[in-house]
Amino acid sequence: MSPIREARPEDRTRLRAIQTAALDHPWPDLLTVAVDGPPELLVYDDGRPVGYALVVPDHPVAYLAELAVDPPVQGQGIGTLLLSTLVERLGDRGFETVRLTARADDERVRSFYEQFGFALESHLPDHYDDGDGVLLCRQL
Repeated sequence: MSPIREARPEDRTRLRAIQTAALDHPWPDLLTVAVDGPPELLVYDDGRPVGYALVVPDHPVAYLAELAVDPPVQGQGIGTLLLSTLVERLGDRGFETVRLTARADDERVRSFYEQFGFALESHLPDHYDDGDGVLLCRQL
């Protein structure tokens, strides 16, 4: 049985803790809304949620708003499984494109997404309060 499942309302507190611990600039309101829909939220559950992928669908494009893994378990393939599952599900549902933004100077994050076929679509000057961003895109 896959450890990936849809988020449930009772996950809210745990997902907020992961979000706060793992992300420099989280969108707390988006996570709150996503547990109840319409943004889609996948959870990696190993007895309790330890990671999640939050996507905002706008058919035929899906925007990956957040991918977060609890810091103590990062580097164990959880983000890889979440992203692989998400991309597969979106493709099965007829989405054509997945987009996301990342910090322009975060080579580790950009390299991670490039392994999944994401490519630079455009530079986003001053996208973040403290720096530039990039828009990465993957065709499905």
